[in-house]
Amino acid sequence: MPASPDSYQIFPAEESGCSNLTLDCGEYHQTEISEHAASEADERLEHGHPSRGPCRDKMSNQPLRDLTLCIQGKRDARNARKIQTGNISSWASWRRSQSITNKRVCSKLGRAISGMLPWQHTLHIIKGRFGVGVNAYFVFLRYLVYLNLIHCALLWVFILGPAVFYSGGSDKEALRFGGNDSILDFFLGSGYLDRSPVFYGFYTRGSLNFPCLNTPLLYLTGILAVLLLSLIMEVRRTTLGYKHTWMLGKRSRMNVSYKIFCGWDFTIQEADAATLKSNFIRNDLKLHLEEQRFFLHEARRTVGQRVRLYLLRFTLNLLVVSLLGGAFYLIYFATKTSQSLGTADSTHWLVSLLLQYLPPITITFVNLFLPHVFRKISSFEDYSFTVQVNTTLVRSIFLKLASLGIYLYFVFTATHEQCAENQFGREMYKLCIFNFLATFCNAFLVDYPRKLVREKFPSSLVARLSGKQHFLVPFNVLDLVYAQTVSWVGVYFCPLLPLIGTLTLMATFYIKKFTVLRCCVAEKRMFRASNASVLFHFMLLLGLTMAAATLGVTLDQQQPPVDETTLLQNSPCGPFGNGQSVFNVTGVCVESVPGLAQTALRYLASEAFALPLILAEIVILTSYVSRRRANQKSIERLKEMLVMSSSDKRFLVKKHTTMLRRQNTPLSRHEGATPSRHT
Repeated sequence: MPASPDSYQIFPAEESGCSNLTLDCGEYHQTEISEHAASEADERLEHGHPSRGPCRDKMSNQPLRDLTLCIQGKRDARNARKIQTGNISSWASWRRSQSITNKRVCSKLGRAISGMLPWQHTLHIIKGRFGVGVNAYFVFLRYLVYLNLIHCALLWVFILGPAVFYSGGSDKEALRFGGNDSILDFFLGSGYLDRSPVFYGFYTRGSLNFPCLNTPLLYLTGILAVLLLSLIMEVRRTTLGYKHTWMLGKRSRMNVSYKIFCGWDFTIQEADAATLKSNFIRNDLKLHLEEQRFFLHEARRTVGQRVRLYLLRFTLNLLVVSLLGGAFYLIYFATKTSQSLGTADSTHWLVSLLLQYLPPITITFVNLFLPHVFRKISSFEDYSFTVQVNTTLVRSIFLKLASLGIYLYFVFTATHEQCAENQFGREMYKLCIFNFLATFCNAFLVDYPRKLVREKFPSSLVARLSGKQHFLVPFNVLDLVYAQTVSWVGVYFCPLLPLIGTLTLMATFYIKKFTVLRCCVAEKRMFRASNASVLFHFMLLLGLTMAAATLGVTLDQQQPPVDETTLLQNSPCGPFGNGQSVFNVTGVCVESVPGLAQTALRYLASEAFALPLILAEIVILTSYVSRRRANQKSIERLKEMLVMSSSDKRFLVKKHTTMLRRQNTPLSRHEGATPSRHT
């Protein structure tokens, strides 16, 4: 499923969800407005009229090189400014010069700061060779690195920092690398790592033991802060992407003239980049013609052809469901085998390592193999190319998230250890580690040898069958979404998982950079994915929902004990050990605050607060819906005004042409009649 670099823009401005076409359209209309304002300002200055309105002040304070004018227009603007500065006071002239200087300094400072961002030079190289689509993947990866770094800061402030400063002396003895520990513990998460701050069991209630300031409450606050911050950022990016997609509408399908006359990037200076850009524009037009041909073919289908096509699609969907069911059963079988045989002492250490990594290996293999099978199946369903891509993505999303959810269910139901949270954290830790190992092995054991074979033996059968390598942006973004979902799900059981995720993502950046620059070629065929931002960030929201559901199930299992038997069963490890739970810890904190605060907190936690909360949500949603409808009407009116203005211009041009023809017609008749008299 090839993806065009020029069509895959996932972020607005630099990293958010705005399509490339939307940015170009905004710049195009902004250029028209600024040119009109500049010409009007110059006319006023030439006629000696004072400046009027904020548009004139904005144009007069703007540097000449930023004006969208030709060279002669800038010269006229400079002369007009000289004439105007001669008629104003020295104080106003000084203020204007200072304003221009400040804007130049801010512009240079902004460019310097943007140039200091990590991997900026690498991103420019990738964008120049492979386009904004492949570049958007790396920008998305960098965004996830920033997000995980913020998570690490929050976890240090709320969890790790207090645990380090207020821990007892026994923790120092437990953190020593003992004789029973081995290097395999760093792969299995057992032994030394099981006693370290990596997992849940390390964070016991130490000397920090106040009613509303203790380790359990800080631990819960840190986890909730991570999930809440992620929710806010992902909702913001999803709504931004949806807004730009809605504003874009179906313009990419109807305005072909814009692609032909306004699609070129005049900042291109290299011949290779110019060739790549021309290929993108040509392929975009080809795709438009292919889609139009497909819609025409779809409209000409007979009833019998439609029935046969629907039966074929139904059969292929049954095949997809069967493959998903087989994949889920394979994950179940691998989990059962790993739990029954992986902990046996009689097996060899290498066999034990493979058995304990059997569920991550199975999940990774399923997530790598089945999406390509889905891509082949969608090619037989007689959809348009863009619909084929979106169908494959939806099936792959369901596969990745459902396989992870089923694995979580199997681990929850089959856990019998005293510290079940640590075991669950070890499983998430192994998933994160093996996902990175799979990325590393795929780059250096599959992609790079394939590239060497194609270069050394281009006429061999293996080289012809493998073909050229392309960087499939959607599938690689799906891998990032899966890795981030694992980090969110396991952060409660493995608080240092965001730090591990940050390190693996940084290493993934360099691995993917090597793969793209050394092993892949630029994509030729493209598909439109203006709503890809909405889709990918919606996937992150689904992963975040899965993490919240996992946390809710875990906290629900920590109900207050009823008797001593339940107390012994619910006394594992970590901050909520020894019969403590989220409910009684927060209850003690609420009881320690003043009476008025207790009443307010209990009211907020009661069912009586639900009614005003629902009413407030209805009011807010109603206001946003009303604003959206008003904005939609305004946009439609502006579109109608643009159409009317263009039709008026065409009408005036036709009238002017008709008048010129009428004026020239008598003259031509007179010239034609003069020789006849002489004859």
